Amino acid sequence: MDFSESPEHRQMREMVRDFARREVAPGAAQRDQQEHFDRTLFERMAALGLTGIPWSEKYGGAGADFTSYIIAMEELAKVDASLSVVLGAHVSLCSWPIDRFGTDEQKERFLTPLAEGRALGAFALTEPGAGSDAAHLQTRAQRQGDTYLLNGQKTFITNGGAADTYVVFATVDPSKGAHGVTAFVVEKGMPGFSFGKEIHKMGIRSSTTQELLFENVEVPIANRLGQEGEGFKIAMATLDGGRNGIAAQALGIAEGALEAAIAYAKQREQFGRPIADFQAIQFKLADMATAIEASRLLTYHAVWMEDHGGGHGMASSMAKLFASDTAMQVATQAVQIFGGYGYTVEYPVERFMRDAKITQIYEGTNEIQRIVISRALLK
Repeated sequence: MDFSESPEHRQMREMVRDFARREVAPGAAQRDQQEHFDRTLFERMAALGLTGIPWSEKYGGAGADFTSYIIAMEELAKVDASLSVVLGAHVSLCSWPIDRFGTDEQKERFLTPLAEGRALGAFALTEPGAGSDAAHLQTRAQRQGDTYLLNGQKTFITNGGAADTYVVFATVDPSKGAHGVTAFVVEKGMPGFSFGKEIHKMGIRSSTTQELLFENVEVPIANRLGQEGEGFKIAMATLDGGRNGIAAQALGIAEGALEAAIAYAKQREQFGRPIADFQAIQFKLADMATAIEASRLLTYHAVWMEDHGGGHGMASSMAKLFASDTAMQVATQAVQIFGGYGYTVEYPVERFMRDAKITQIYEGTNEIQRIVISRALLK
């Protein structure tokens, strides 16, 4: 397999890197401290075509591949992991299942505004009592003629409150477990659909995370994705691809932390010389760079499989598992290299460290990834 970048991929990387450095990086620390989601940055991404990278031009997309999307995620995360997860939830989690499982009418109605960035998307699976155990949802969907009544609660929803379009999972029959889960597209403003408390987080603080509340929300059957009982399959397939996005996000966080650590080690002097001259620092940097390169290969191998139509579930789990562990390790070592300054908000490495942690948790904890990988090996 040839992982060298095509001219189109290089152009994508240069465009997103330029945007990230010029428009995203300058205010990243302030947005983080204020827990402020800047919708104008999403609108700028839409103007650049990033909100619909892998979707057909027929539905307002750029008609590019998933590798292009992964490149965008990586470059954004190098300077602001919060903005990368906004894009990830929008593309991988909300738009993907509509593109893959939606009817032509649903794609025209929902995917087009998402791809064009006129609407922001979110994915609502997790509940207060159902995180990793996603087959046992309590949110109910009761069929009444041509509509479903949704009742229940979702939590930890990225883009929650800010998003316009939500892919929501509910059960039509709790006794059926996974076979009762069904997927719906719920639109902001539907009567009975409201937002609960905002969730204040350790990291990715400038992306919104909020509870969703459903009280007799009438959802037309035209908003159902797939058939009744297919929701769990849709959710798991969506998360398979979404894990490539998280792997790329983790890769970008690690790269950003390493770049900061190298620059600091070259200019910080102790005992009369730059700390980069000390072997203890050199070995840390070498280990960080090696782990990052391994993460890069796993991540781009997984997305290569996705682009070429192969079964990428285990590869995506491996990439997400290794890259997120690497992000946490690299960011922690970067803080160590900065010493006391690394523990302050004056430098970005403390933010990289806080942001890195969530990549080991969301879209399937790393313990769940090990289950996915081991089951694939033992099948």
